[in-house]
Amino acid sequence: MIRFKPKIWLTATGMIILLVSGAHAQTAPPVPLAPPAGPPRGLRKDSITELDSIRSIAPFFKPATTAKKTPDADGFIQRWLLLEPISKSIRSNIVFTVNYLKKAFDTSYFPDQFTVIPKDGEKVKVGEQELAWHALESPTFNMKLFRFAYGLHKQTYSVLFWVVTIVNSPREMKNVRLAAGSNGGSMWWLNGKQAVILDGDRRMVMDDGVSARLTLHKGKNILRGAVINGPGLSDFCVRFLDENGAPVKDLTIITN
Repeated sequence: MIRFKPKIWLTATGMIILLVSGAHAQTAPPVPLAPPAGPPRGLRKDSITELDSIRSIAPFFKPATTAKKTPDADGFIQRWLLLEPISKSIRSNIVFTVNYLKKAFDTSYFPDQFTVIPKDGEKVKVGEQELAWHALESPTFNMKLFRFAYGLHKQTYSVLFWVVTIVNSPREMKNVRLAAGSNGGSMWWLNGKQAVILDGDRRMVMDDGVSARLTLHKGKNILRGAVINGPGLSDFCVRFLDENGAPVKDLTIITN
């Protein structure tokens, strides 16, 4: 029987450990010296960073004109009158139940809020706030309310936005549906009648809420909305769908 001397066995064991460690060290990926350039992963394009020092609504909006404006290729409405944000006391978006939203939107904030067709630059008094209406167009399918408020140096969180637009239809259209998405809760009215309500703490998803069948009158139709949000970004997107679910695009959108 062969007996190993302890000193020789320890030396051999140490050599094996060194060889194994060396193999692992050679196959491990190199550690980067610096993080890759660009914004952190998961950061939304709307988020504010230290580099975002110029507070402007451009390039997210441009002033609405009198030129003919139709919905985009997917039927989304991009021309709206937006009221500067109304300050609200909201600590969490989990409070946005249907009852909460109805109470919040039924509250009278300014005269004729459910009937007025405001003009660009027109001002209203809401408590101690003097707020202006802005006729704007978005280059994207959604209206970035957070960017609207941030660019105008207004409150960006715990806010309520009122929005209005006029939809001109070339003919009477029956059995259409109003499809909306918003971040966070919102309610939408067509010609003075409630069409869609989106409750809960949600992110904006197109067609997140779809109305029952509606009728677009020939000529002017008034589309009105209210979007409320606590912490987080705010935006919305709205379009009409025909009875087959296809976007309605032969409309003209005006603000006065």
